[in-house]
Amino acid sequence: MSRAVVTPLRRPERSTSARRPARPRKTVALGNAAVPNSLAARVFLLAYDPERGRLTARSKLGKVLRAAVLIDLQLSGNIDDDNGRARVATPGPRSTGSRSAGSGSAGSGSVPAPVDPVVAAVLEELRAVGPRRWRHWIDRRAGVTVRQVRDELARAHLIKVEPHRVLGIFPAARITLRQPLVRRHILQSARDTLRPSRLVTRVDLRDAAVVVLASTADLRTVVTKEQQARHKDRLAQLAVRVGPVVPALKKSLQQSQYSTAG
Repeated sequence: MSRAVVTPLRRPERSTSARRPARPRKTVALGNAAVPNSLAARVFLLAYDPERGRLTARSKLGKVLRAAVLIDLQLSGNIDDDNGRARVATPGPRSTGSRSAGSGSAGSGSVPAPVDPVVAAVLEELRAVGPRRWRHWIDRRAGVTVRQVRDELARAHLIKVEPHRVLGIFPAARITLRQPLVRRHILQSARDTLRPSRLVTRVDLRDAAVVVLASTADLRTVVTKEQQARHKDRLAQLAVRVGPVVPALKKSLQQSQYSTAG
C-alpha cells in the first residue's frame, strides 16, 4: 500500500518593503513663524551661535550681509553684472528658464520691486550712484546694514534685541533667538545643498547662496572646517552658479585680513 507524501505549505515570502513599511518623513512645524525671504536675514540668523548665545564673525558680518543683499537683487533681476560692475537692470521683458545669479534677468514680465526694506534701500543706493565694482557695494555701509537687518528681524519677532553695556561702559546689544526652529530649518536647507546625491544644477540658488556665503566667510556655525575640506569642489561649483558677488566678497575679506595683519 503506497503512502501519500504530504508537502508542507510554505507561506509566500514578503518583500522587504512589506516587512518594514517606510516611515513617514518628519515635518518640522514652525508655528506662526515664517522663514524670512531675505538672504541677508537668513545669513544673520545662521551667524548666531545658539550654544554661545551670541553672534559670531562680527568683523565679517557686515560684508557678508551686503553680499547677500546684492545676490538677492541679482536673483530678482533688479541688477545685472556689467563687466564686473553692478548695474541696475533696465526694465523690460525678461526671458524664461533656469539661470545662475550672474546670468542676467529671468522669469517673465516686469522686474519686481524688492519687498524687504533693506534690499530696497541698497537698490536705491545703486540707482543714485551708478555702476560700480561689486566690491565697492560690499564694502559700503556694512555696519549700517547689520543694524538694519537686525532691526527687521526684531520687528518680525524672530530675534530679541536688548541694549546693555559691556563692562558697564560700552553700549552693546544682547541678541536672543525667539524662533530657534526657523534657524534650524534654514541651516538644514543650506547644508542639504552639499549632499552629493543632489545635482549642482538642480540645487535651489537661494540655499546655495547661503552656504557659499557662509563658506567664503568661514562661518563655522553653518559650514565646519571639516565640511569645507570634504565638499571643497562642490562648494566651488555652487559658487560659480551663485555668480560674481562671491569672488568679490572673498577679495574684500582677504583685503580686510591683510590690513588687520599689517
